[in-house]
Amino acid sequence: MFDPLGELGSLVRAAAVTALGPEFSDVDPQVRRGQHGDAQADLALGLSKRARKAPRAIAESIVAALPPNDLIERAEIAGPGFINFTFASPWLAKAATRLLDDPRLGVPQAATPERVVIDYSAPNVAKEMHVGHLRSTVLGDALARLFEFRGHTVIRQNHIGDWGTPFGMLIEHLIDLDVKVGDASSELALADLSSFYKAARKKFDEDPAFADRSRRRVVALQGGDAETLARWRTLVDISTRYFETVYEALDVTLQRKDVAGESLYNDKLAPLVAELEASGHARENDGALCVFPAGFTNKEGEPLPLIVRKSDGGFGYATTDLAAIRYRLFDLGATRLLYVVGAPQAQHFSMIFTAARELGWLKPSARAEHVAFGSVLGPDRRMLRSREGDAVRLVDLVSEAIARAESVLATKAPDLDAETRAKVGKMVGVGSLKYADLSSDRVKDYVFDVDRMVSFDGNTSGYLQYAYARVRAIFRKVEGSVPVSGSLGPVVLAPAADNDAAARAERALVLNLLALAPAVQIVEDLLEPHRLAGYLYELATSFTSFYEKCPILSSTGELRASRLALAELTARTLSLALGLLGISVPERM
Repeated sequence: MFDPLGELGSLVRAAAVTALGPEFSDVDPQVRRGQHGDAQADLALGLSKRARKAPRAIAESIVAALPPNDLIERAEIAGPGFINFTFASPWLAKAATRLLDDPRLGVPQAATPERVVIDYSAPNVAKEMHVGHLRSTVLGDALARLFEFRGHTVIRQNHIGDWGTPFGMLIEHLIDLDVKVGDASSELALADLSSFYKAARKKFDEDPAFADRSRRRVVALQGGDAETLARWRTLVDISTRYFETVYEALDVTLQRKDVAGESLYNDKLAPLVAELEASGHARENDGALCVFPAGFTNKEGEPLPLIVRKSDGGFGYATTDLAAIRYRLFDLGATRLLYVVGAPQAQHFSMIFTAARELGWLKPSARAEHVAFGSVLGPDRRMLRSREGDAVRLVDLVSEAIARAESVLATKAPDLDAETRAKVGKMVGVGSLKYADLSSDRVKDYVFDVDRMVSFDGNTSGYLQYAYARVRAIFRKVEGSVPVSGSLGPVVLAPAADNDAAARAERALVLNLLALAPAVQIVEDLLEPHRLAGYLYELATSFTSFYEKCPILSSTGELRASRLALAELTARTLSLALGLLGISVPERM
């Protein structure tokens, strides 16, 4: 990993131990990008009380104790004890040159690969995917891509809603429509899943005879009746094919093999509850059998239950989620569990994870984490709805984003032929939809504004994709094909003291190119893709400045080769990192 900030942190820590003693080996150098100089260490203030020295004196002793190195050109103390560092240009240039031959651009494989189970998307059978599924699907897929790139074994789990009492009315409505199992032409009656579900719900609410039939059908389904199960499988199969079309439109990696719906755990629920009851972990409360994870109480201060068997003998979400976490830990061998589910479910999953620890299932070093996220809002800052008041269909959001992107391209890039414009429009439209979500802090709500999303200005996917296309345009102007890495570089940088605008722009671009690995690492640690999006925006911005201040094709010799190398590294970094977010890059825009 070519990480100047990380290497600087190691040097500062070593200097702190030399200057203050071995008991300071746990010191956090708190190294970050600096406003004055390339980086700043902010540790003297925090160490003052512990070391019983003035902050500035601590900073001076650390600077004096810095070991010999090729990284630091100079270190200066500022204010009460901040240390500003300037990196040596030869070190930066050499590190950037080494990236040219590294297909991973400095991002290492994980030192200790894990088995990571990611629960995301989770639509419901016989229902349209809507805006409420956008964030889980996009966030979960980005994390899956990133963890795989880091070398972890990723097991996707699409926990679809494919079991429960609603299937009684859905199967009865299927029978009323005379849909034949396995008859594709008859199954076309279910093409509009939203209308199908609403019609079944309306009949259930208004027709007592239909409601009675539906209840009996639930009993038959749970009892394993062959005909009922065949009808149920028809619903699941039609819905799964529909989900696949949405994932394809969104360029999401979920596949049919990743489906692990609620029905997967159906046969595990009764034995699990019997085991919990026999072991004393579950006890009766108001006729229901409950588990009481430690630390959770209601408004009255009474223990808060997870109901594992309802008073009528049925099982609920808590039972299924307990069965699922045990399955993922023991059957799938997970060491890290990620649940990409909306923020309102925070307490539920906290209780599930606590119960799993108390039951002895979730043991160190395995851990489970709720990847919570906020809502997608309309212009009125309320939940995004259609004009009819329904949740907006996800396919409609995708179609709108693509159409708007094509419209913008028609103005911005009129030279593109119709076929290319359609291809690029899909990349920009889908990319814009994803990036608007992924560039937002996931725990916060955000307003859906398609015009802002598809813009080529500001922190948008279009701006980043255009930066990539701009580099490819540069290389199309170079005689012959795009140069291979071996014919580019080496990177050369002016001395740090050079105050020339071009030198500053080149230096800023190199520092950003070397920051990819830490940006990927922090997403893996904190599960916050917006940090990688923020990195990409900073990279694209620094490239724009570089492009404006540093002539490339009109340069000659070593300088031209160096600037071409920096342009190529920028394009490769944008392509790789946007790919981790699930966003494609067009060759032309």
